[in-house]
Amino acid sequence: MIDLHYWPTPNGKKVTILLEEAGIPYRIVPVNIGRGDQFSAEFLRMNPNHRMPVMVDAAPAGGGEPVVVFESGAIMMYLAEKVGRFYPQDLRGKYAVTEWVIWQMANQGPKSGECGHFRRLGDRQGDQSYAVRRFTDEVNRLYGVLNNRLHESRYLAGEDYTIADMICYPWTVNWQGQGQDIAEFPYFKRWQDELAARPAVQRGMAAGADLSEDVSKLPPEEQERRAKILYNQRARPVPVH
Repeated sequence: MIDLHYWPTPNGKKVTILLEEAGIPYRIVPVNIGRGDQFSAEFLRMNPNHRMPVMVDAAPAGGGEPVVVFESGAIMMYLAEKVGRFYPQDLRGKYAVTEWVIWQMANQGPKSGECGHFRRLGDRQGDQSYAVRRFTDEVNRLYGVLNNRLHESRYLAGEDYTIADMICYPWTVNWQGQGQDIAEFPYFKRWQDELAARPAVQRGMAAGADLSEDVSKLPPEEQERRAKILYNQRARPVPVH
């Protein structure tokens, strides 16, 4: 059984898609990132970067103590290797997938996140027009990278569906909120439509849907508390023993 410390965001849904595709039994352990659960001492012992998801495998290959893995890309590599699916292990096939997994972690995820942040922020912190343009254009460039790649091959790492596709998909479903025109990227749209029709992708995307909350309905003091812990974070001091 896999324990997945999770909240229903694109970074969490990458992993639930793989769990569903591979038929791996798993249990969701909610980590309410709006409330600040990711800053608890217990969670920090699993992930010093205080971000979800985190995976705990109680039955690792070869036995022994449970294996704890943080960072969604690392989790997906681990799980795919565990079941021997969606992540080829021959030299060329493995690195064709790995480069797209790293591309997603280093480019698509962070830039899409910044794009969404500044587009939602509006003018509450002053003129954000440069940041909105900067990240909207960068996300447009990244959709172009996907579109050109998918013009060449059916899937991102070649002709086989892999974790490279699963890890990229959740960040693309909100293309409208990212200020993009899907008609600009027909080869990407063909890929996105194909993945969206997969039952396991649908189940993975729906995982934890009951956990979401309407922050606007929280008391003002709780909204203020959450804003303070979520935004403008700085380094955590080393614990004093």
